[in-house]
Amino acid sequence: MSAARYIHCLKGIIVREAQKFLQQKARFFASLVRPLVWLFIFAAGFRSVLGVSIIPPYQTYVLYEEYITPGLLGMILLFSGMQNSLSMVYDREMGSMRMLLVSPLPRWYLLASKMFAGVCIAVIQVYIFLAIAYFWEVYPPISGYINVLPAVLLSGLMLAALGLLLSSLIKQLENFAGVMNFVIFPMFFASSALYPLWRIRDSSELLYLICKYNPFTYAVELIRFSLYSEFNLQSLAVVIVMLVLFFLVAIYGYNPSRGFMIRKQ
Repeated sequence: MSAARYIHCLKGIIVREAQKFLQQKARFFASLVRPLVWLFIFAAGFRSVLGVSIIPPYQTYVLYEEYITPGLLGMILLFSGMQNSLSMVYDREMGSMRMLLVSPLPRWYLLASKMFAGVCIAVIQVYIFLAIAYFWEVYPPISGYINVLPAVLLSGLMLAALGLLLSSLIKQLENFAGVMNFVIFPMFFASSALYPLWRIRDSSELLYLICKYNPFTYAVELIRFSLYSEFNLQSLAVVIVMLVLFFLVAIYGYNPSRGFMIRKQ
């Protein structure tokens, strides 16, 4: 099959996801309001400087709004990934996704295209949020707006792959809301999105270990360092490994002959 057909398929999926997103204006505003509430209201209650010597770009002190901004970018990607997985469950029940998966193109490519389309929309939301956050005393270097793009893409793909994996496990749309809450909130709160890991360790060793082995922590740290034009090899490696792992398991899950989608007779 020619490369033009692969490109045409990818373009079609991206256009379809963009049209769906534009038609769901409430989804767009909700995706922005959620992190903005955290930035404008939650951070205002903690308006102080924090010792964050573990973050090289900040040197010794940083405004709390600046510290949690990368975590809120991760929040946008996390909710976007779960929203896309909800869309997968819905499309699968309505039949459109089933029709797509039986096309001549490889199943892994169709799933990857679906993931990439969702992440492209999430990236737009991320930059809109950064533009608004600029007026709330969040001033990363100009180069950071460019350097953060690969980190956002990789982190978004990892979380989208996780959502794809979850969608292969869920048989009914009604069960998805509970699963989303079970995944989203523990991943977000048990991470370094809101507080440095060293501060969490001072409070609870057990919670520190949970945060340390939470893949979302490394997505946030990758974004945090990239936004301030720094490089974190450990976070990059963890994000890539988890992206590949989640995606491979999701491909297996969507295999109609042996995956999680097999229905019991």
